[in-house]
Amino acid sequence: MKNLRKELPLLSTTTYLNTASSGLLSHSMLEYRQLHDQMFLNKGSTFRDQQQSFLNNVRETIANFFGNTNGETALVPNFSLGLNTVLHGFQKDNKVLLLDDDYPSINFAVAAKGFEICYAKIDAEVERTIENAIKTHKPDIFIFSLVQYINGIAIDLDFIKNLKLKHPNLLIIADATQFCGTRTFTFNSSGIDILGCSGYKWLLGGYGNGFILFNKGILEKITPKEYKIASDTSNFDSSYTNLTARFECGHLDTFNFGSLKYSLDLLSDIGLSNIEKKINEVSAFAKEKLEALQLLEESVLRRKQHSSIFNIKADYSLFEKLNQDHIITSMRGSGIRISIHFYNTLEDIEKLINALHQYR
Repeated sequence: MKNLRKELPLLSTTTYLNTASSGLLSHSMLEYRQLHDQMFLNKGSTFRDQQQSFLNNVRETIANFFGNTNGETALVPNFSLGLNTVLHGFQKDNKVLLLDDDYPSINFAVAAKGFEICYAKIDAEVERTIENAIKTHKPDIFIFSLVQYINGIAIDLDFIKNLKLKHPNLLIIADATQFCGTRTFTFNSSGIDILGCSGYKWLLGGYGNGFILFNKGILEKITPKEYKIASDTSNFDSSYTNLTARFECGHLDTFNFGSLKYSLDLLSDIGLSNIEKKINEVSAFAKEKLEALQLLEESVLRRKQHSSIFNIKADYSLFEKLNQDHIITSMRGSGIRISIHFYNTLEDIEKLINALHQYR
């Protein structure tokens, strides 16, 4: 892991605790991107002669990385566009369960399309409140973030799996942008029907790439019948009319999706289990130190398991102080959000804690 830090030049001058906002660009990724554009420069349109084969390889890499060998994988520029495309295929009489204060790209997108909405509260017992909301409101669809972007509360994966067993007709859609790349995960057996992710955060894939995973048979189920009729009667090439084309309409950028594939290959070489172990080690240390300073909210402290995102009680003046000390964080909600990836160290947390003591 120490050698990998050398791949990320920002870490030599900065304590970077902000992956929940954006992952870092590595030296090797920059070299890959430069080679990509050099080939485009030299070859022009012929550079994309093999684009379909290349993009199929990207889809295969994503499917294997996240254990989606039974379903379909669609490439999208980001999670938000992918989710909006999913929502456009639903009838307005569907009732949707959301989490209070979840990511705006979820909650606003659902509200803006006129669905009937019910909510579950995000607290220390969020799984129980979700279960109660389902019993009370009987929603058709449940859409949520696996990890909450403000305070890092992570929905228990075993709970989701059991939820699907209890409610097999409930369509479960998850935003995994703050999750994918932080721990081992197998989509096939997760209980999630549709999972979306942007690649620029924990996957370190840069901007402009993401994906949607569909469990077996789900893509067929959520495709509007009008689209299927048009597809069956069309004479156009299937790349324009197949089920994933609804998500992949227009050109797909080999620069952006090639960057995602390059990063997934790198993370595979490191090993997700090794990444998870390092994140857990540094996050546990951070939680202990922040708890001692009484900076964490009660709902986080009461959870048995937590992600590597924390929101500390603080104001903008402290945020500016951290910036001056070259400690990069984000203002989110009513406090300062810190986020820990595999390239962070115990020393990074010590620097943060020392800065907090100095501020006090």
